[in-house]
Amino acid sequence: MANHVCHFEIPADDIKALEGFYGNVFGWTFERVPGEFEYHVLKTSEGNLSGGMMLRQDPHQGPVNYVCVESIDEALEKAHAGGATTVVAKSAVPQMGWFAVLHDPQKNPFGLWQEDPNAA
Repeated sequence: MANHVCHFEIPADDIKALEGFYGNVFGWTFERVPGEFEYHVLKTSEGNLSGGMMLRQDPHQGPVNYVCVESIDEALEKAHAGGATTVVAKSAVPQMGWFAVLHDPQKNPFGLWQEDPNAA
């Protein structure tokens, strides 16, 4: 099903400390993704919404919810036509898919995600 919230990200100043907090409070588990950019996938529970945690990139950076779409290009076009602005341009997560981060017309951040095993 497209156009549903499928992922969320939480920025952290201290990833290990925040993992400890969410792990203790909710029982969430975390796994670091290999690569240069420190990114940790988090599992809320089996079969439910998953998320990610990374180092905060900007002092004003807050959590971002991602909406799964069938076509990121089409969703970007519609979002821009509706007044959204791009924060992070369409980017590949190799062999997984494409993402972009935008601000809606009232400056709320949201992300788009399109699964695509051929993304490079």
